[in-house]
Amino acid sequence: MTSRLFNDHEADDRIMLKKDKVEVGHWAESLEHIDEEIRMLLALEDRFLNDSALHVELLALQRENTLKSGMLYRYENAMRNAWECDDMACDTYYLNKHEKYRELYMEHLKSYRKLKSKLFSRLLD
Repeated sequence: MTSRLFNDHEADDRIMLKKDKVEVGHWAESLEHIDEEIRMLLALEDRFLNDSALHVELLALQRENTLKSGMLYRYENAMRNAWECDDMACDTYYLNKHEKYRELYMEHLKSYRKLKSKLFSRLLD
């Protein structure tokens, strides 16, 4: 069973704002999960590899993940301002801002996956 997120009478810009808010929530949830995984990866590295360089990389990624999470939560709160837009320039500003955050999130995800694969490859050597 799925719930309806949009109503037939809603304007396109309102629908976009709702979709963006849901998307940011998914990103934040994903970063929380990544934080849990990084803790487990640190434990694996400590127990089986004891590689100080890899450990430092994992700690740096954990810090970056924490910073990105805080940034996303602040952005999620600031998204309320987009509801006040009454012209195309304002809408465009928030659309571009959202795309910037999407790009930052995707780059972080790529870095995380690369480091995770590196650790697993080292474990399998």
